[in-house]
Amino acid sequence: MNVPVWLWLATIAGLLILIAIDLVIVDHKPHEVTTAEAARWVVFYVACAVLFGAGIWIFAGHDSGVEFFTGYITEYSLSVDNLFIFMVIMASFKVPAIHQHRVLLIGILLALAMRSVFIAIGAALIAQFVWVFFVFGAVLLWTAISMLRRKDESEEEYQENAVTRWVRKLYPVSDDYDGHKMFVKRRGIRMMTPMFLVIIAIGSADLLFAVDSIPAIFGITQEAFLVFTANAFALMGLRQLFFLLGGLVNRLVYLSYGLAVILGFIGLKLVLHALHEYHVVPDWLDVSNWASLGVIVVVLIITTVASMLKSRADSRTEAATANGGDR
Repeated sequence: MNVPVWLWLATIAGLLILIAIDLVIVDHKPHEVTTAEAARWVVFYVACAVLFGAGIWIFAGHDSGVEFFTGYITEYSLSVDNLFIFMVIMASFKVPAIHQHRVLLIGILLALAMRSVFIAIGAALIAQFVWVFFVFGAVLLWTAISMLRRKDESEEEYQENAVTRWVRKLYPVSDDYDGHKMFVKRRGIRMMTPMFLVIIAIGSADLLFAVDSIPAIFGITQEAFLVFTANAFALMGLRQLFFLLGGLVNRLVYLSYGLAVILGFIGLKLVLHALHEYHVVPDWLDVSNWASLGVIVVVLIITTVASMLKSRADSRTEAATANGGDR
């Protein structure tokens, strides 16, 4: 793709307008986001992504369109798996429900800004060095293995990362929230509020998630424009998905396994692509974009259906056990 500067600027301006609309409509008057409201916004953001992808398909060709949609679906799926961490962070910092939307919005905007730097660096490295594909592939394969081996997340407690601990050292933290203020003055001392700290926690946590998501999407497309926009649309829709899914995330018990399969598949694809560039493997081993999209969609469908069936079976078992105990 030959993306002119004006298209980059127009795309960024469009994304900023979407954020401004979100701020004016949703965050102008802080309130607890309802399920119905979240559902409407999720549909809106997904529709925006679909329309943008359709534009890519029409004006840049179907190959670029497939790459965008494959990248978007992958990034969105990885983001869903990260929602549980966001919920744990929110609970740990006891964020009032009316301020949770603002926390997610600012935290994710920080993450998008930092991810943009990663994307620029990744694109520059890939353009110069083929061996970077081996590095990205190894990262994804290691992440996939780690996801399969890790303990049940529900048993884990939130531990503040190095960034959050470092911020705590810079400023004293007040005990209570003061609306959505980031800093307050107490007894003549300037202090940060828990609102500022939790935003840092959300943003830095999402930045850590980029360790697997950025290499994953570079395994689908090496076009920096598509990598950036797929990440942007996935992150912008993530906030409302947080309020829509809520506790339902815990029911997607097999999602981590499905994502591990997807990351492993993309990791192998990156390695094969690098070997193909060195003329070590035949052309037919270079996985096509359509094949990648098919594998990702099928794995996600199987994972979601299996999770729902498992959750339903567990609910029936619990109900039967409760009824038996009452007799």
